[in-house]
Amino acid sequence: MRKPVYDPQFYPMINAINDYEAEVKKSGGGITVTVAVERSGGYNYIYSYEAFKDGVDDEYNYKIAERLIKSILWVCGGYKIMINGSRSIYEYIKKAYTKDGLRAFDVDFMQTVYERPFEVEYVEKVPEKKYATERVGGFLKGCRIGFDAGGSDRKVSAVIDGEVVYSEEVVWNPKTTEDPHYHYDGILTAMKTAASKMPRVDAIGVSTAGVVVNNKPMVSSLFVKVDKKKYGEYVKNVYINAGKEMNAPIVVANDGDVTALAGSIDLGDNGVLGIAMGTSEAVGYINKEGGLNGWISELAFVPVDFCENAMVDEWSGDHGVGCKYFSQDAVIKLAENAGFKFEDGLTPAQKLKVIQKLMEEDDEMAKTVYEDIGVYLAYTIPFYAKFYDIKHMLLLGRVMGGKRGNIVVETCKKTIAEEFPEFKDLDIGLPDEKNRRVGQSIAAASLCPL
Repeated sequence: MRKPVYDPQFYPMINAINDYEAEVKKSGGGITVTVAVERSGGYNYIYSYEAFKDGVDDEYNYKIAERLIKSILWVCGGYKIMINGSRSIYEYIKKAYTKDGLRAFDVDFMQTVYERPFEVEYVEKVPEKKYATERVGGFLKGCRIGFDAGGSDRKVSAVIDGEVVYSEEVVWNPKTTEDPHYHYDGILTAMKTAASKMPRVDAIGVSTAGVVVNNKPMVSSLFVKVDKKKYGEYVKNVYINAGKEMNAPIVVANDGDVTALAGSIDLGDNGVLGIAMGTSEAVGYINKEGGLNGWISELAFVPVDFCENAMVDEWSGDHGVGCKYFSQDAVIKLAENAGFKFEDGLTPAQKLKVIQKLMEEDDEMAKTVYEDIGVYLAYTIPFYAKFYDIKHMLLLGRVMGGKRGNIVVETCKKTIAEEFPEFKDLDIGLPDEKNRRVGQSIAAASLCPL
């Protein structure tokens, strides 16, 4: 295995699963455990794997089951976990997914999104698979506004019949601001600026962090400091109200899905997994049919590192999850592991710019940081491929700007060819430099049909 230079304890999930499967096989065979996660409309995702029989090595079973089931939950989303095949694993997971359990954050998040109690139950018979696909975006005619709400900056584009006539980026601080009127004013200011560059506004599309249901951000890191009890409905309707103020129809989508949509439009093809590496990891997927699966694809909370000493995410309280490996936090973490000392008082975005500047000066430490992210990605792709049928992978976001993105991609491809040759033909790429940072707001403009 190729180890990241500045994170030698990295133990990829794909390796952990392969090691586990080998041990189960060595034991003389185990039992088939099937997990089904159900979401709105009765849609579900079903996953089966081989585990040790109950009582053989329960602790090992629990560790793998917990990481796998958490992964499935944050890939697909849902309010009910059904387990078949192991009573012992079921009891462990049921205890973990309570308001006081190991996965209390996950329970609260999913209950908020789906607005119903979270359940874990044992089933004697696994339900039949119920799959969904929904067409999204690709509407280009007319005068359109595309808005992308990031954690450190907000981007907006004015688009006329598919041609960008204006785009801008503005630094803001939504994740540290308690008053949601700050967020609303920033959103409206951006939209009005874009509108001033066109003769009219026919439609508005929004790309936003978080889980979106009916154009409402049900849970989003952008509003993490906002008092939910006091401003809950105001936050949920923030984009809808902006659309009303602009007197134009509006469609709101998860930023990860818009990333994938941007890739699909650019490539003229489907089966696209888009990853935007910025304040966090935003992921979306356009399936082979050119639609959305209805999954939340919040891979920022999906484990990618099985090491129990891995970096902890401050929001979810969990370790080894994607947001610490494919974001500005990854750059900062790796630089600090290398012994680099940042000036006191810098924000994460400012720290990222420090390393970016060093990279432009061909600093070896900075170059190694981005190579390590490429290694992370190479070992994570085969794990993501257990859930997504990937034909193209598109990488965007501030972390991937300039030659830094090229280093990540080159290292990733080289590592995959050496370690996972079955994935060596996977198309992994970057948008052109013009679209790397504003590509999401441009794709967002195409969300709303006229």
